[in-house]
Amino acid sequence: MLNPNGVDESNILDSTNFDALGLNQSLVRALLEAGYTEPTPIQVQAIPKVIEGHDLLGIAQTGTGKTAAFSLRILHHLNAKQVESKARHPRALILAPTRELAIQIADSIKLYGSYIAFKQTSIFGGVGQNPQVTALKRGVDVVVATPGRLLDLVNQGLCHLGQIEYFVLDEADRMLDMGFIHDVKKIVAKLPRKRQTPFFPATMPNTLSPPPRDPPYKPANLSVEPPASPLQVHAPTSVPALHGRGG
Repeated sequence: MLNPNGVDESNILDSTNFDALGLNQSLVRALLEAGYTEPTPIQVQAIPKVIEGHDLLGIAQTGTGKTAAFSLRILHHLNAKQVESKARHPRALILAPTRELAIQIADSIKLYGSYIAFKQTSIFGGVGQNPQVTALKRGVDVVVATPGRLLDLVNQGLCHLGQIEYFVLDEADRMLDMGFIHDVKKIVAKLPRKRQTPFFPATMPNTLSPPPRDPPYKPANLSVEPPASPLQVHAPTSVPALHGRGG
């Protein structure tokens, strides 16, 4: 069945449980035990796309389930490709505009990954950096961070981003409002040229859409209204180079 934008929604309408989204059974078990039985619209659309390796532009408000939409893919990937080295560098980086949101995301990932072997740490300002540095030295798979403190640790040579495979910008429009855009660009410059990049602003202001580069970055483009509102799927559009693949 095609929606008004010409997109086949038949699979979307049939994907009424997490099993149908292709997730690892360890993740499905953790979700069910936590009381999550039915995916939200953004999860139904986003999870299969990112598991397939697509970049993603998901415009979704808080409360639509976007944290699970990107974090379940990270955990699915980490479980499929385990790294034995104890002193491993981060493979997934999630940037959030505030300490509170970073903690919330990290807590959600811990819950979803209850049966997955992985390590994560949160990096944010307002507290001493020593515990964060210690966690990095011990080796982590996932870093959830605010831009300022992360850039400080990168510049000190204490956090290495050269092995990032999966990079998420959550609430990038809010980062722009808070003046973090230059820090974000500096962080992106440290990332590998080949990576997967889901991008989750709540809105898409014009300042986040500079002229497209060559070759253009063309993610799967998804948009949902606040909870209980109709699902909308839009055709792909170009998005800024700061969150695209670097080459």
